[in-house]
Amino acid sequence: MSEPAKRTRRLAGIDIGTLTCRLLIAAHTPGHPLKELRSERRILRLGEGVDQTKRLSPAAMDRVITCLQEWRKVIDSHQVETTAVVATSAVRDASNRAGFLARVKTECGFDVELISGEEEARRTLLGIRSGLPVGVTDILALDIGGGSTEFILDRPGHKPIVQSFDIGVVRLCERLLRHDPPTGEEVRRAREWVARETKAAMANMDDYQQATFVGTAGTITALAAMVQKLQSYEPARIHNYVLKLDRIQELEQTLLSRAKTDRIGLPGLEKNREEVIAAGAIIIRTIMETLGQKECLVSDLGLREGVLLNLTTQIRK
Repeated sequence: MSEPAKRTRRLAGIDIGTLTCRLLIAAHTPGHPLKELRSERRILRLGEGVDQTKRLSPAAMDRVITCLQEWRKVIDSHQVETTAVVATSAVRDASNRAGFLARVKTECGFDVELISGEEEARRTLLGIRSGLPVGVTDILALDIGGGSTEFILDRPGHKPIVQSFDIGVVRLCERLLRHDPPTGEEVRRAREWVARETKAAMANMDDYQQATFVGTAGTITALAAMVQKLQSYEPARIHNYVLKLDRIQELEQTLLSRAKTDRIGLPGLEKNREEVIAAGAIIIRTIMETLGQKECLVSDLGLREGVLLNLTTQIRK
């Protein structure tokens, strides 16, 4: 490999999600892992109301635009060479997505790639694979988002199998969990919906029981932080933590017994996740029970890292 190809480049990736927007700035040297220089995530709930209206609300768009304008300055201050920005479920589902993407281009200077659920899963897998413990080969990855949930069965020597269904923490809250805290009937209907969609998604996935069950994204990392009662987010204690089903069941009952205002300040629960964390606990508990999984390996790496890793392959071409 020639010397120019080996030089270190500064890259930035942004994931505009239904619930959370994430930024990662990293240095990349060919043949070496990404070196994080700056990372941020903000719960901005871009997908608020999209399930009912099929439109991004002006207030939600404004929140994201304001954040992206700030991140534009951060990226410029780090002298980043190449930036990749992706948008997922909420923007895919919105009839006014073209207007939003035009605003991001005009007001923030970012060209946004609107990725499919399958492409989202592929890049998430890149992120997860980059940080697995030694010896973990076959994986069944779970990515719970704000608007959708993806399963990825990935085994060396086989093409990854991706299944996605349109249940995420924001969508579940808005469609079924109307009371605060949710009623027993709402929880029952939510479990039935998630279980039904999980069984349908897994119908074409053989041998997933032999794979290591790996979970990524905010719900799962938040539950890992809560189980450990972390006072602040500590990636080193969350990444590759083994989250047990019985602890998830206990946490879910704690969350469902409290109104969202009474969840504020629970150890490990980040600000602004109070409303959706109960929905997230319902989703992962139901999925694990449906699939007979007793534990989940937590990955703090996912789509955001995958966006950058995908960018490095494009640079090499």
